[in-house]
Amino acid sequence: MSAPAVTPTQDKPGFIAIARHGRPDCDRTVRIGWRDYEDWWADYDRAGLAPGQEPPKRLVKEAQGAKTLFASTLPRAIETARAAAPGRELIIDERFVEAPLPPPRWPLRFTPRTWGVYARCAWWLGFARGRETRGQAEARAEQAAEILVQAARHGGVALFAHGWFNRMLRPALKRRGWRCVRDHGDRYWTHRRYEYFGP
Repeated sequence: MSAPAVTPTQDKPGFIAIARHGRPDCDRTVRIGWRDYEDWWADYDRAGLAPGQEPPKRLVKEAQGAKTLFASTLPRAIETARAAAPGRELIIDERFVEAPLPPPRWPLRFTPRTWGVYARCAWWLGFARGRETRGQAEARAEQAAEILVQAARHGGVALFAHGWFNRMLRPALKRRGWRCVRDHGDRYWTHRRYEYFGP
């Protein structure tokens, strides 16, 4: 679902808050090979949040101040948005999903966390194995940033998405005159707040 077209109502844009999802319900301690890691990642994308979590108050407050809420299409992002902003309408858009993590075909066994590091480094260097490339993901980040910027013309915006793709949005926003004014890091349930300072 794309952001609705509306008429601008203010001169200065609202803020843009970009949050990482909460802790997913998955096991990161197993040691697996590259084929099993591909299966693990597919299960990860289907998984929701692990039980017993609550959103931090500062993220809830940020969501309360937003006029428009976005989430990626993956369950962990949607559940995070609903936990931080219960009862609010969500715009769910596949353009905010995480960049892919195709693992190198190494005859070794690592934990999913370690495979993720190697897979991200390899992907960044051009190893995509037929999936979305770095260049394609960067182009998607430009589209996603523009969605957020246009929505912010009408009030604050909050996006609930994913660690790496959220970071890919940062240079795209910077090119549009947006600056990070609050940086809470990259852990689960954290967010960054951006405000417009002009070109």
